[in-house]
Amino acid sequence: MTAIKTVGIAGTGLIGAGWAARLLIRGFDVIAYDVSPAAEAKLRAAIDVAWPSMQRLLGKTGPKGNLSFTTDLKEMASKADFVHEAAPEREDLKIKLFRDIDAVARPEVIISSSSSGFLPTRLQSECKHPERVIIGHPFNPVYLLPLVETVPGEKTSSAVMDRAGHYYESIGMHVLRLKKEIDGYICDRLQEALWREALHVLNKDIATTGDIDDSIVYSAGMRWAFMGSFLTYHVAGGPGGMRHFISQFDPTLELPWTDLAYPKWNDALEKRLVEGCEAQAEGKTVAELEAKRNDVLVDMMKLFRQHGVGAGNVLARDEAKSRGGYARWTKGADVSKPLHLWDGEVLTSWLDYNGHMTDAAYLYAFGDGLDAFFRFIGDDEAYRATGNTFFTAETHINYYKEMKAGEPFRIETQVIGCDEKRMHLFHRMYHGVTGDLVATNEIMQLHVNQKENKVCPMSPALFEALSAIWEKHQKLEQPKEQGSQMKVKRK
Repeated sequence: MTAIKTVGIAGTGLIGAGWAARLLIRGFDVIAYDVSPAAEAKLRAAIDVAWPSMQRLLGKTGPKGNLSFTTDLKEMASKADFVHEAAPEREDLKIKLFRDIDAVARPEVIISSSSSGFLPTRLQSECKHPERVIIGHPFNPVYLLPLVETVPGEKTSSAVMDRAGHYYESIGMHVLRLKKEIDGYICDRLQEALWREALHVLNKDIATTGDIDDSIVYSAGMRWAFMGSFLTYHVAGGPGGMRHFISQFDPTLELPWTDLAYPKWNDALEKRLVEGCEAQAEGKTVAELEAKRNDVLVDMMKLFRQHGVGAGNVLARDEAKSRGGYARWTKGADVSKPLHLWDGEVLTSWLDYNGHMTDAAYLYAFGDGLDAFFRFIGDDEAYRATGNTFFTAETHINYYKEMKAGEPFRIETQVIGCDEKRMHLFHRMYHGVTGDLVATNEIMQLHVNQKENKVCPMSPALFEALSAIWEKHQKLEQPKEQGSQMKVKRK
């Protein structure tokens, strides 16, 4: 069997371009077909848009695959080792396209449709080799989202499904293999049900579109992102899992909570539901699943806070309220000691394969401490809106203790030098319980006007606050790590 090195794409719109980007960054050669010569420029522009986010996700810096474009379907079909069909959602068009590709492509080449809902049996109906036709339904953006639903037609061979699955996994996809075909497959049927119910709510003037979206963004959507529906309800059943959930809530689903019809409840459905959830749990207790769920939710919300979206904004407001807002310098404030402005705990997303906080995570934690210091002297959103801010010119970290998930820490900040354009800071991270010194961070910050793109004096108010702190901190013992350099000492 020929190894898949060159992949053909039939149709270069949103989905086709997404497939091309996903393949090229992983080193596959792509030959793209479209009926219009003008489509090539749009395809290359779409790949350029996708590339930076893929690099951030994958850290790819190696050679990429080669992209070629043709308006000759036979050229694409004859050269490809695998074909993605990504033409517009018209069944008659796709049936003809599959027939024409099938007539030219080598018999072992799999032809996969990116259709969102058509039955593969219909698409393979005019092919001489229908056994190699499947559905490979991705989700937008194809170059980032990893799910692909593979669906067999009546004449699709099991071997082709196996080979397609291996291929999709090789390009970073999670393969959801359906046992048999159904209109809309799985994910689009679920999305369609939610969409219909959302429209019912909107049509009854119960809430706005924003309200309806928020009902997902701030609650169920976060759980769905990593647990789905069944496992979420399995956990909601408590120690008894889904069995207890069914006994607690009406399994016939006859409550007037939806305008959609439900399947009639029966023993076979209940058995399939319970056993499916227990298999998903993989022997883990509900308590273990709850702990994992909570860890992930905390990490998600803190990540959302970093990006200023959804539940992250709620968390930021809640943190500010619980702390009484960020501390701010005032004249006469006691700043005679290193400033304790930030407390945190180690996130599970900060761990390496040894279960300890990564090198980069220490810098992230110190960054939170630095941000708290910025706000303390007056560098907040309003100040940055004027175009003024601080940029890091140099930084240095020393590591003393390992930290594990959930362990608390505090950051203390000492000013060890400043003038109107610079501040030289020293942070210490202490374990929140033992008080042990965990790490230190020395950092030089330059005050910059972003509108003029140059270093400039900070505002008089900021400099007054910074100077007042420096006046006291220069009397403190200077850090022994200050200005240290790495070197191998020679005997």
